[in-house]
Amino acid sequence: MRSKATYLCVAALTLLMAACGGSRSSRPVIGFLLGTLREDRWVRDRDFFLTEAQGLGADVIAQSANNDDATQLAQAEDLLKRGVDVLVVVPTSAQAALAIVEAAHKKNVPVIAYERMILQSDVDLYVATNAVRIGELQAKYLVDRAPRGNYVIIGGAPNDNNSQLLREGQMQVLKPYIDQGAIHIVGDEGAADWKPDEALRITESAMARAHNQLAAVLAPNDGTASGAIQALAEQKLAGKVLVTGQDADLAAVQRVVDGTQSMTIYKPLQRQATEAAKAAVALAKRQGLPRPDTTINNGLKAVPSILIPPVVVDRDNVRQTVIADGFLKEEEVFASRGSGQ
Repeated sequence: MRSKATYLCVAALTLLMAACGGSRSSRPVIGFLLGTLREDRWVRDRDFFLTEAQGLGADVIAQSANNDDATQLAQAEDLLKRGVDVLVVVPTSAQAALAIVEAAHKKNVPVIAYERMILQSDVDLYVATNAVRIGELQAKYLVDRAPRGNYVIIGGAPNDNNSQLLREGQMQVLKPYIDQGAIHIVGDEGAADWKPDEALRITESAMARAHNQLAAVLAPNDGTASGAIQALAEQKLAGKVLVTGQDADLAAVQRVVDGTQSMTIYKPLQRQATEAAKAAVALAKRQGLPRPDTTINNGLKAVPSILIPPVVVDRDNVRQTVIADGFLKEEEVFASRGSGQ
């Protein structure tokens, strides 16, 4: 796999030639705007996308907005001025990114929403792992093992549409147990920007209210799971309370092996990024949209969508999932843990 520096140099050289009046390469240029590179999964998304797009004959300019709406909009406007053929956007905000779609369409540039839907927009395509299904899998994992008791629900970032989709799936499973009085929700709050310290605070508050009597923490992703586990560890409860996650980050899978995190959701990022790259190159070459799996209503229209199915990972199937797929290496996952895990 080429380094990030190589990709950016290739893209920069292409645009420099165009700016200087030289004959621009016939290779299309794709702008890939990420909300953040803070979590390991986004680095993987970027690298898989770059590899596939380069192999299909396109150049890519990848940028991260560090979860700032204004920065992402400025990045989009800059790329549009520089003449990109397609924008692929992981929106920092489901609402704020509407301005990006509108600006792109004024220049006849298609926009693909990646992993997070852009609400109320005329976005051209949505490529993601099925967030509602992720929520269902997380909640089902918990109720299968703890059908009664006190639960903490940590929501995702309030400005991320995926948070609502996760909640939809989670509540489809949890609501009957809550209505019957079998499960009691002792904490329920969204974690701003999916921050672990927000999850730490939410879990600590819920533990105080429940006098440390918890059955499960429904954490939306691995970052928030780490914060929840820190709170549990401070009360010597890590490994005794079920904790969910999402993204199959290396640190999270190590916690799964160690037993402090119960499960995570593996999203086949290579497949997802590959599908997005194929679609972006096809749109850049004006070959039209690929055949979608379904449509998702974003409040304005039914958006053609490609949805990748998620996979539950726990101690029983680590080798059969993330390791077998080459997503993580066995020596990384089981480092200092012994081969008999």
